Amino acid sequence: MRRYNKILFVCEDNTAGSVMAEMICKSMVTDEDVTIASRGMVVLFPEPINPKVQIVLTNHGLTVEEDRVARMLSEEDVTEDTLILTMSISQKDRILREFDGTISVYPMLSFIDEEADMQDPYGGTLVDYEDCFVNMSRVVKKIVIKLKKIYSLQDTETMV
Repeated sequence: MRRYNKILFVCEDNTAGSVMAEMICKSMVTDEDVTIASRGMVVLFPEPINPKVQIVLTNHGLTVEEDRVARMLSEEDVTEDTLILTMSISQKDRILREFDGTISVYPMLSFIDEEADMQDPYGGTLVDYEDCFVNMSRVVKKIVIKLKKIYSLQDTETMV
């Protein structure tokens, strides 16, 4: 697996799941050479993040810029040195159909060898968003651990 300079989390509208994943990952990755961001598959206007996501993130000590708005996945985002992690298998499939090139795109759970799609708390209670955050934290932590293991193995191999 190649070294990625950017980790991009993608959900449907970039107002909930991908934002949570981005903020959790930013809290775990200290490498300044890696950019961590999020995007949406369908963003019709620059909508702010879901207020329940803002509350959950704040409760966990994570902050999002006040003027943060949803951004749509674009051609500029899809590069060879970007790891794209989606919330669902269908989002992965849509990205592969819509963008050409050699890209690395995986559903988040598949990347850590688990099956299923990430839960979408859309329309749920604050407790549903909190449950999503807890699960997202677990998954992102496993992703970060996997990437660190891969990178340290690559570094070791190049030293030999």
